[in-house]
Amino acid sequence: IQGSIAHCKTLGKARVLTASETRAIVKGLESVKTELDRGRFRFTQQDEDIHMAIERRLTELIGPLGGKLHTGRSRNDQVALDIRLYVRSELSRLVVDLEDFQRVLVRKGKANRTVAMPGYTHLQRAQPVLFAHHLLAYVEMIERDKGRLRDASVRVNVMPLGSGALAGTNYPVDRRFTAGLLGFPSVTQNSLDAVSDRDFMIEVASALSITMMHLSRLSEELVLWSSQEFQFVELPDAFCTGSSMMPQKKNPDVPELVRGKTGRVYGHLLNLLTMLKALPLSYNRDLQEDKPALFDALDTVSASLTIMTELMRRLTVNRDTLKRAVQGGGMLATEVADYLVGRGVPFREAHAITGRLVRAALDQGRELTDFTLEELRTFSERIEKGLFARLTVTAAIDRKSQIGGTARMRVEQRMKELERILS
Repeated sequence: IQGSIAHCKTLGKARVLTASETRAIVKGLESVKTELDRGRFRFTQQDEDIHMAIERRLTELIGPLGGKLHTGRSRNDQVALDIRLYVRSELSRLVVDLEDFQRVLVRKGKANRTVAMPGYTHLQRAQPVLFAHHLLAYVEMIERDKGRLRDASVRVNVMPLGSGALAGTNYPVDRRFTAGLLGFPSVTQNSLDAVSDRDFMIEVASALSITMMHLSRLSEELVLWSSQEFQFVELPDAFCTGSSMMPQKKNPDVPELVRGKTGRVYGHLLNLLTMLKALPLSYNRDLQEDKPALFDALDTVSASLTIMTELMRRLTVNRDTLKRAVQGGGMLATEVADYLVGRGVPFREAHAITGRLVRAALDQGRELTDFTLEELRTFSERIEKGLFARLTVTAAIDRKSQIGGTARMRVEQRMKELERILS
């Protein structure tokens, strides 16, 4: 209806419709919109599609004049317009949802700003990092997701109306005037391409797939962290279920569902790519299959974001468990190697020395911090008592003070920057 009103006014500007005809059609369309908004619109068996249903009802309201509305347009360019209007609106809303999610992650990080946790590679404990630093990694991912959606919006925001069925229109319509009424900064330049182009939908589906991939990574970590093996966090009860058989179970349903729905969105992307593969110009009925994939992908991402935002808002961080998790286990071995480098030992040699030290600690069931200075010096005479000041979790974290590092100063700075960006 929004597109039809703009088209009607364009026909009026081109003097295809008189001023009174234009006013009457616009008023009739607004009445139809009111019926649709209030759920009073009645579809009939004879309505071929939504376009014909609206035209039929318009004609019932204002008489044969309603039949003039479709002058100079086709359902092909009308559908292309409607999809773009819809996607443009949904992407704007989705960016707002992504920013809400980012704000919750920043707040959760800020509330746990002093909490350290093991950082992992290969799912093996590697080096201590701030819990806030880990959460901010997802904030950065979501920032890129927003960028992709905004970038896709540039190509979505091009107006196809006026392309007709495939070759353009015989009427002197001012397409830029129509675009201005609908808030489009530009118009399509080839009518054949305009009615059959679905590139922008593939691009959006790709961006949505990447967003879901990021949500799935966080979901997997929440599943791990909330398990008995980790116990790093506790998920809110409202986002979990019990077992039908085992009363002690608390299943992380929401993260698992989001993780599973990621494949669903991936499937929609592949659906769109396959549907368009080798499709000849211009419009083909195959393109009718684009909407279920697009609509469901947008709905799935929107729902997943909403529920994950609320889950993270209510997440409980088990600080004592995390504090124990960063103690021992060779988590500070890299600090020894870097200390030796600072004492003039080539890195490869420092790495080998530290490896022998870690092996000895494992064999003896000790931690690196259990060794005396004399014992440490048997591995390298370059080791002095200053090493012990480096062998703490806090020191290990705060030495990573370059841009992007996990040092408290850097993480605090980044959280403040993000608060300003997201305010």
